Amino acid sequence: MVGRIPPQPWMTAEPSRRVFEALGTARFIGGCVRDALAGRPVADIDIATPLRPETVMARLAAAGIRAVPTGIAHGTVTAVFAGTSLEITTLRRDLACDGRHAEVTFTDDWQADTARRDLTINALSCAADGTLYDPFGGVADLAAGRVRFIGRAEDRIREDVLRLLRFFRFHGRYGRPPPDEEALAACRTLAPRLPGLSGERVRAELFRLLAHDGCAAVWDLMVSASVMPHLIPAAVRVDRLTALVRLESALEPGPADHRVADGHMAGDRGVRRLAALLDTDRAGAGAAAQRLRLSRPERERLIGLVAPTVPVNLAESPARLRRALVAVGCAERFRDLVLLAAATTPDKPESTPQAVVPVLAVIARWTATRFPVSGTDLLALGVPAGPAIGRWLADLEGWWAGQDFSPDRDACLAEIAQRLGV
Repeated sequence: MVGRIPPQPWMTAEPSRRVFEALGTARFIGGCVRDALAGRPVADIDIATPLRPETVMARLAAAGIRAVPTGIAHGTVTAVFAGTSLEITTLRRDLACDGRHAEVTFTDDWQADTARRDLTINALSCAADGTLYDPFGGVADLAAGRVRFIGRAEDRIREDVLRLLRFFRFHGRYGRPPPDEEALAACRTLAPRLPGLSGERVRAELFRLLAHDGCAAVWDLMVSASVMPHLIPAAVRVDRLTALVRLESALEPGPADHRVADGHMAGDRGVRRLAALLDTDRAGAGAAAQRLRLSRPERERLIGLVAPTVPVNLAESPARLRRALVAVGCAERFRDLVLLAAATTPDKPESTPQAVVPVLAVIARWTATRFPVSGTDLLALGVPAGPAIGRWLADLEGWWAGQDFSPDRDACLAEIAQRLGV
């Protein structure tokens, strides 16, 4: 025991209170305790207990709390009460680890359970009354901005290689320069093991990292530590990511949402930021998407941003920008392309936040307008069926776009009639 956390709303709320009453012996653990000490919003509430999972299930049921066996083989039960979910895990001890999976056994030893965790700041726990437990100096590390592994860094990473990426993410969020030397050396040494991780796990971790506005400095650290060749070799344009984050911060005020369970983020900035990092072509973007097991929409979006088929010139007139927007076919995709174009040439006058604002205004004001003429109209004007219909329509649509999409159906028909001489 090293002190006490003042009462927090998430500690005293009815769901937490009812769960603690049902279990009898339990502590809040991990991220909720860490973030409370750091003065950050608490997103997820994790609870640890020496009770076996079947006992946890029984006690929750007896207390009228819904119990979901979300990972009961590894001792995890989710308590659902009044719209709140609290994850409860039985204390565990590792028996064997192969770098991806751990074989565990249940225990009633709090020290053994916390010793199997990755970082000192993630081993913090507190009782329902706020009594704080800090077995590995996490409080001092948190205050000093020091992200440090429990025990030997190499041992912790060999147990689960994902911890290598977690180190960088937590350093970006809680650390201050310089990074822990032992941890960084272990990351360099064990980076060749990263290809053995599943794409889903890597994706979730990297998208969490990219969710933070300090991600560029962390990514630069990963590049300098020779992590990227074993992860996404083409993701090295830290300069463009830096410029993009600055631009987003100026144009989209407010921090990115870090409370992300599935690796997505508020504003859906993750794919855009990844695209900024990639120095490659369409095939390379597809390879990155495959490595991260991106969904089909994410994959298509990433490729479209890395290798756009429509060039974006920020210095164009509003009318030409609208033509490019229509050619892209999606306002959100075009907005991404505008931001990436500005981030690619941040020193140009048209790439400043002040200059980009009116471009974004053009996008925001745009209302999709359907080309008002069809092949049937041309048939009625005497154009023979066949390829000629398509050629005349394409020419007319080009004229319509050149008129900033303003001519209505009658004006378009008058134009084509004049061209046909009818």
